[in-house]
Amino acid sequence: QVQLVASGGGFVQAGGSLRLSCAASGRTVSSYGMGWFRLTPGKEREFVASISRSGGSTYYADSVKGRFTISRDNAKNTVSLQMNSLKPEDTAVYYCAASEYAGARVREAQYTYWGQGTQVTVSS
Repeated sequence: QVQLVASGGGFVQAGGSLRLSCAASGRTVSSYGMGWFRLTPGKEREFVASISRSGGSTYYADSVKGRFTISRDNAKNTVSLQMNSLKPEDTAVYYCAASEYAGARVREAQYTYWGQGTQVTVSS
């Protein structure tokens, strides 16, 4: 199995950028389709972005499309989420996750392994 550690969260003003990283250990991240989800108090955890095992396919939630970019570096065993033009509604705890599926999956139930989450706060 794989262990995931998410980092890179922080406090930023609206319009700013952050880059989240997810470091994998135990098994190589190249074995998994990878995704990012986020959780806001009072709401269910929601899909943000995903990338296929090969990196050839990506998928984004409509709310982040054009602003966020997911990428993977299998040689470094990491997956990243570049977040630009951040909005206050992007404030959440962000989680990276690994799926046994090869494709870019969007449902939480399709992911087996989860990192601990990293807080992103965007002020207006």
